[in-house]
Amino acid sequence: MTPDSTDEDLREALALGAETVPGTWSEPVPLSHRPELPGFPTHVFPDWLAQYVTAVAEETQTPPDLAGALALSVLAAAAGGCTVVQVRGRWREPTNLFVVVALGPANRKSAVFSAMTGPLYEAEKLLVVEAAGRIVEAELTAKMAQEAADKAAAKAASADGPEKDGLVAEAVGLAQTAESLTVPARPRLLADDATPEVIATLLAEQGGRLAVMSAEGGIFGIIAGRYSGTANMEVFLKGHAGDRLRVDRRSREEYVDAPALTMGLAVQPAVLEDIGKNRGFDGRGLLARFLYALPESLVGYRKISPDPVPEPVAARYEHNVTTLTLSLAAWTDPAVLQLTTEADGALKTFEHRIEPQLRAKGGRLGHVGKWAGKLIGVTARIAGLLHLAEHLDGAYGKPVSDATMTAAIELAEYFTDHALTVFDLMGADATQARARALVEVLAANGWESVSRRDLFAKLSRSEFPTVADLEPAVALLEEHGYLRIETPPRSGKRGRPPAPRYHIHPQVREGQV
Repeated sequence: MTPDSTDEDLREALALGAETVPGTWSEPVPLSHRPELPGFPTHVFPDWLAQYVTAVAEETQTPPDLAGALALSVLAAAAGGCTVVQVRGRWREPTNLFVVVALGPANRKSAVFSAMTGPLYEAEKLLVVEAAGRIVEAELTAKMAQEAADKAAAKAASADGPEKDGLVAEAVGLAQTAESLTVPARPRLLADDATPEVIATLLAEQGGRLAVMSAEGGIFGIIAGRYSGTANMEVFLKGHAGDRLRVDRRSREEYVDAPALTMGLAVQPAVLEDIGKNRGFDGRGLLARFLYALPESLVGYRKISPDPVPEPVAARYEHNVTTLTLSLAAWTDPAVLQLTTEADGALKTFEHRIEPQLRAKGGRLGHVGKWAGKLIGVTARIAGLLHLAEHLDGAYGKPVSDATMTAAIELAEYFTDHALTVFDLMGADATQARARALVEVLAANGWESVSRRDLFAKLSRSEFPTVADLEPAVALLEEHGYLRIETPPRSGKRGRPPAPRYHIHPQVREGQV
């Protein structure tokens, strides 16, 4: 077997291993084998969006995953903070997302970012023009109010006698009026690799709505404390969850009641490996908030003269994204998107399927429980975004359909398969890490066979605190053909069952794997 082996090759090799007669061994299947990941399901998007994503991928000769994942980020930037999905009871999900695509260098990430985010910048310009008059008026009003308050204060300070109390009261009232006036901030939809402090300030100024979009991975270094020396994740953690955020300013303290921060990033795979080593990211749950895509690079297989994006397809995308962004920009209270009974049923069915997979022991998603525990909520968020894209005019007046929820679930399954591989890349799969450590011990001792007790005695307690921690790693090695487990028969009905014994593959004993 090689790292390029397919899932079919893996199943065949494991099957052959199971069928091999005692005393003979088949080639072990490498622990580094990774299954082929699914391609991005572009068909789940409405036609106008699917056509543009496909066309951008063709023109730039990049995997559709890049444009597709960014399309979700663009929808979230347009709708985040302005819409929420009513799941059930008091459970509501905002429609902002954290998405990261991992692609190596020379994959034209900047070109795809420009193509996908362009309409957001145009919408931002239009919002700035529309707000210019209000900002000038507010600045003038605030200036005049402050001048009036200053004059009243000076007059009260120089007064004497019975009229002083009245002048002081008037000055206090004018000062309070001046203090209460605020000048609207210049509209801002997007930020790049800004510091956490700047992002918090922008969120406060923009009413809790902001998107960080970057074709580089520098934001992770900034979060980790590149400039400040200490990690600062609060704005990202609360910005994703919608938890109240406090922003300290020089003149006053502000609260963002329901921040909705969106992130759309493209990084090199090595960046994910590096951040996986930062226990602070994982410990605080930042990594669990991202949707991950790990597509295959097309470098070396690209067309030299690809078809450009058709002008009508580009124009329709730009118009629809701009229209959606502007139509929601004026909402101060978020629009609530309801689910149809059928959509709620589809989400519950998916939830019933995912829940057993979260079990720490034996669950497919147990080792990424922090991430997978958010999967149902994220699926509801995606469904809300797909609903908005499908119904650009008055989506809040229509419930989310069963078909839309089914499409969201398909996207959730795509991101789940990719997340499992990404978290493996970041070293989150403890079973696989322990299996590799176990192979080293088996090779170092050269056993032909060994009892569980003798093997456990040779293992580091930091990696294998209990025998229960040993068993999943042994099972993985047996599955991949590194060893065979033999459980001796009981000698009687009473007492503990006999402990298993492990027969080791000759290549492991000889250090050839």
